[in-house]
Amino acid sequence: MEGTTVQRPHATAALACSAALLLATLTACDSEAEADSRKPTAPHGVTVQASSATSAHVMWEPATDDTAVTGYEVYRQGRKVKSVPAVKVMIDVDGLTASTAYTFTVRARDAAGNLSAPSAAAAVTTPAPTPADHEAPTTPVKLRGKADGSRAATLSWGGSTDDVGVTSYDIYQEGSRIHSVPGAQTTARLTGLRPGTVYTFTVRARDAADTSSPDSNTFDLTTATAPGAPASTAPTDLRITSSAQGKEYAVDLDWKQPETGGKIPAYQLYLDGRLTTTIVWGGEPPAGRASYRLTVTDPRGTRYSMKIRAKLPDGKWGDFSAARTVVLGG
Repeated sequence: MEGTTVQRPHATAALACSAALLLATLTACDSEAEADSRKPTAPHGVTVQASSATSAHVMWEPATDDTAVTGYEVYRQGRKVKSVPAVKVMIDVDGLTASTAYTFTVRARDAAGNLSAPSAAAAVTTPAPTPADHEAPTTPVKLRGKADGSRAATLSWGGSTDDVGVTSYDIYQEGSRIHSVPGAQTTARLTGLRPGTVYTFTVRARDAADTSSPDSNTFDLTTATAPGAPASTAPTDLRITSSAQGKEYAVDLDWKQPETGGKIPAYQLYLDGRLTTTIVWGGEPPAGRASYRLTVTDPRGTRYSMKIRAKLPDGKWGDFSAARTVVLGG
């Protein structure tokens, strides 16, 4: 009929589908927004200490979120100065002025961009500059400690001396700084560790000129396994030496093999945190202690951190050994 519009069935269906799709999309977006609209909790336990006359070290305890914390923002006098990923709960802030008071706060951030409320403020005053402080602190001694269950540990050591003064002690785990305490403190409690894991710690003293001492002795510590977890499969008593072989160096390793219920067909060797080689026995795997020689061409004085792990009878890779340090020609 003239003047009448006929709505074709397939067109009507298409419009209905489009409307339904748009509605579903909007509903999904609304649901996602509603699903992560909560702010993370504010970080707690914030502490700050002067690392030198122009820098400070800020630390805090992890925040929580209904979905996940993805990072932290550090504020100085209310102004953001640093952003760090969620795996880090400490940061150094440089560019400060000597003999000056500062306050720091920390906020947690989630994947949706929600920011927590600021933490409680932590205050610090940087020391006066020490231009005459050219000597490094002495080495911390007798590093020792114990595991506090499966996720924490306490370390202690003999204090260092410095011609001006020790401002902080830095705790390292396999060469990476994981914690710092004030210079008047010779103990540290570490949290957030993994159950049934071997950790290798060292400590360095630092002065106001930001000069660090040599490493303390190395201390190995194994956290308790989680209830019901299998025993550790880490190789133990790893020993490393080096010797000159013409223009090269031979690095000799030997270790006590773990009890795995079967023969160990191979090991992985990590150098400075990176996989260097897979050790595969040419014949029958050795019993008791095992050994391996690595040849390198780096110059005398090169320092390596090395650790190994075994291939288990079921084909999986086991736990890492404690890390050991070797200096070529040392």
